[in-house]
Amino acid sequence: MSAPETPAHLVELRRRLHREPELRFAEHRTAALMAERVAAAGYRVRTGVGGTGVVATLTGSAPGPHLLLRTDLDALPVQDAKTVPWASVHPGVTHACGHDVHMTVILGVAERIAAEGLPAGRLTVVFQPAEERPFGEPSGAEAMLADGALADGTPDAILGLHAWPDLPAGTIGVDERIAMASKDAFSIGLRGKGGHAATPSRGRDAILGIAELVSGLHAAIARSVDAGDLIAFNIGTVHGGASQSVVAGSAEVTGTLRTVDAAVRARLRAVIERVAAGIAAAGELGLDLRWADEMPAIVNDARLVRRAHAVGAATLGAENVRAIAVPPMTADDFARFAELGPALYLKLGVAGGDPWPPLHASTFDVDERCIGTGVAALHALVRDLLARPLGEAG
Repeated sequence: MSAPETPAHLVELRRRLHREPELRFAEHRTAALMAERVAAAGYRVRTGVGGTGVVATLTGSAPGPHLLLRTDLDALPVQDAKTVPWASVHPGVTHACGHDVHMTVILGVAERIAAEGLPAGRLTVVFQPAEERPFGEPSGAEAMLADGALADGTPDAILGLHAWPDLPAGTIGVDERIAMASKDAFSIGLRGKGGHAATPSRGRDAILGIAELVSGLHAAIARSVDAGDLIAFNIGTVHGGASQSVVAGSAEVTGTLRTVDAAVRARLRAVIERVAAGIAAAGELGLDLRWADEMPAIVNDARLVRRAHAVGAATLGAENVRAIAVPPMTADDFARFAELGPALYLKLGVAGGDPWPPLHASTFDVDERCIGTGVAALHALVRDLLARPLGEAG
């Protein structure tokens, strides 16, 4: 089966988006462009939802299923190290996570559905800000939902996709159950008592406590999981101290815990809290522990998984639909939409060779043939769900 063609206007759009990236909750030009394009296609458009979000709705003339397509808008605070003509023109900002491709594919599907006509049902397209999330900052999905993004009704199926450099362009990946892991970020601060390095007994060393905390947490987590548990644990920052001659009175670490099972997640959060409390008590240190960026796992609906395999095989060829058995430890706030009903988060192969730059790398790019593949697969799935609502056989 020949690969789907990628329309030239979509390649041009993707390159424009890549050249002009915008950071979280500052996607003003990006959101305006998306709103302009879907309005021109015939959608009813609301802007400024949850900050810079856009909600576009196309309604058929008869009742039918309500489907939702979601894409993210924001770029990363990463310097673009590529030398291609579509490299970012904004220093320190680039689409290193493929959101430019997500927008292009979703818009391409929305335009195609509108051009064909929607005799029944409803299609809602959500352009969401701020998927990328520094510690303690709000989620764009949560902001849009709190601002009434779905005030017109909960969808019968929720669809999205993510660029995936582990798969070659021309393919899609379907996770059998978990599409992305849950995420729990944490900061742990220890409060001691400053003093002179020559008389350490008169102080309470927060840095020593942090050193014990880092090794203690890694050891405790390792001994609290079984062979079949899928987890990722990381301590990514350490801050503390002002001088080599001073016993530090305060220090802090931040890190993240990622899991795919709710019971494992609860158990390991309790381990982190218990170890932190024990080390603080042993060192006579005050403890400030804060959880943030808490996001559930994305669970693919089994019926949508079956549909994606069947429709994808018919559209792209069975060899180009890859089953993903082991879920990745990446996280995404698509999870907040996925909590509302049956959901499916596809992986879109974007690699043009092996090896290929990973997500969030300063050299990340895509083989643009992926755009045609994404549009073809997602358009076919939307059409199938409109014709045969999810409650029907299949």
